[in-house]
Amino acid sequence: MKETETPVTGKPHSGPRILIIGNSGQVGRELERSFAGYGSVTAVSRAIVDLTDAESLRAVVRKAAPDVILNAAAYTAVDRAESEPELAHAVNAAAPAVLAEEARARKALLVHYSTDYVFDGTKREPWTEVDPVNPLSVYGASKLAGEQAIAAVGGKYLIFRTSWVYGPHGNNFLFTMLRLGRERDKLSIVDDQFGAPTTSIELADATRKVVEGVLNGDHGKLTDWSGIYHMTCADSTSWFGFAQAIFARAAAKLSSKTPELTPIPSEAYPTPAKRPRNSVLSNEKLAQRFGVQLASWSTALDAVIDELAKAQDSRKANLQ
Repeated sequence: MKETETPVTGKPHSGPRILIIGNSGQVGRELERSFAGYGSVTAVSRAIVDLTDAESLRAVVRKAAPDVILNAAAYTAVDRAESEPELAHAVNAAAPAVLAEEARARKALLVHYSTDYVFDGTKREPWTEVDPVNPLSVYGASKLAGEQAIAAVGGKYLIFRTSWVYGPHGNNFLFTMLRLGRERDKLSIVDDQFGAPTTSIELADATRKVVEGVLNGDHGKLTDWSGIYHMTCADSTSWFGFAQAIFARAAAKLSSKTPELTPIPSEAYPTPAKRPRNSVLSNEKLAQRFGVQLASWSTALDAVIDELAKAQDSRKANLQ
């Protein structure tokens, strides 16, 4: 188990005890960064805890004795989930249920991340938290089951639905585009699915703000704030628009070549899992309840590209 103890005011274990599940993933890694200096942090990777083993998961929680559990672990292979429904359900539904039970027993706060894929994408306007859910895929259904399991257990919980997550680390659309841009001269990108690309950086920092406010008592009693919220970067685009923005910035700051991009409909790029056409989520409830707003997706993309550029410059300097 990887443990990072970060005392505040010079006293060990002062402030809340934070347990991050899944710190090797892109969201977990940024959560560990963002929560550094806030209480004491214990971070465990999926290499340490078996999310399909309830007793293993319970043992990790009980050893950490947390005041806050941040669950950044998930089965996110959307297409592979179609052929691995049991595994997707074990990680995305059964494991969160266990965490919810352990959190309630300790009177701890559970923070869990869900997805835009709980919706079918047929609505024209941004989706709100009270809109009917209707997942189109095994992945979406497993994430919805996780939401429902946590709500059924009750206690102190926050479920943040997000979308199109990427960042400066991990496997994501950004790095896929940069790799394909190096390998090919032409790329065809879906242009009829819309959402809000959301960086792991923005997601983690917004989570920190909400958790701090809740623990400080800024948002009232449990029944005032516990529940589901949408948490994505502001504004929206298509996958094609996102790819265009990536290559424009990469050409300017990473000296990357820009392939010829062609917009295509979803039907021209069939996948095992069906995706919602409209994945845009309304963040009004998050802003109204917690006073938290994430940056626009384009501004957040600038920050990630800048970080990649700094890392690239550092590598070049070390080679000289």
